Amino acid sequence: MLGGAQIAAARLTDWRKLAQGLHARYVVGDFGAGARFVATVAEAGDEVGHHPRASIGRGYVDLELVSDDAVYRDDEGTEHVVEWVTQQDLDLARRISEIAADQGLTADPTSVSEMELGLDTPGSARIAPVWAALLTGSADSQGRGSPSDEVRDATVRVPNLWFGDAEENETPRQRFHIEIYVAREVIEQRVAAALAAGGTVVDDSDAPGLTVIADQDGNTAVLCADVSGTTKD
Repeated sequence: MLGGAQIAAARLTDWRKLAQGLHARYVVGDFGAGARFVATVAEAGDEVGHHPRASIGRGYVDLELVSDDAVYRDDEGTEHVVEWVTQQDLDLARRISEIAADQGLTADPTSVSEMELGLDTPGSARIAPVWAALLTGSADSQGRGSPSDEVRDATVRVPNLWFGDAEENETPRQRFHIEIYVAREVIEQRVAAALAAGGTVVDDSDAPGLTVIADQDGNTAVLCADVSGTTKD
């Protein structure tokens, strides 16, 4: 797995690191143009045996690059196979950008986003099997692509569910929250929009990487941006 500085050094201007992967959006004139673009991207992926996740919408193509065989070494030196960005993702991202340029497509990197679910609990190992069954129907999704009990669906039908720490006897008002990952350069605009809509900042001590926002009823969410490859403001 590559660190934030290594990813940033690749200078992939079309792409943004959100959560575990690299994300890009390309603007297309119609569905046919999007399909032709994805078909060419598929051919490039076939050449190297690696492919992005792709979604075609009205006027855009969204792509995500992530490797499911990245290696993470913990503090004790134990190796874990995880989902993360590797060199093959950087190489394919660069090739996809070349394809987009050849087809006259424009990237819209500030519009990419990713959502994950967070659940605070003192016993993730105990409750994770229930959530794996509910969200994906498969016990294999618990700990998939992660050294933790995090639940990840292999087919990406539902958002990832990760578990935050909570005290055994703690009864927090809100256990579930969502995490919204956006491009670093739109964090301030997104926070401002939430405040203008009536939200409040609960905690910005780790901003711009993490900013906790509450609605008028006190329900919280976290705006996230990957700043691992930059210096703290």
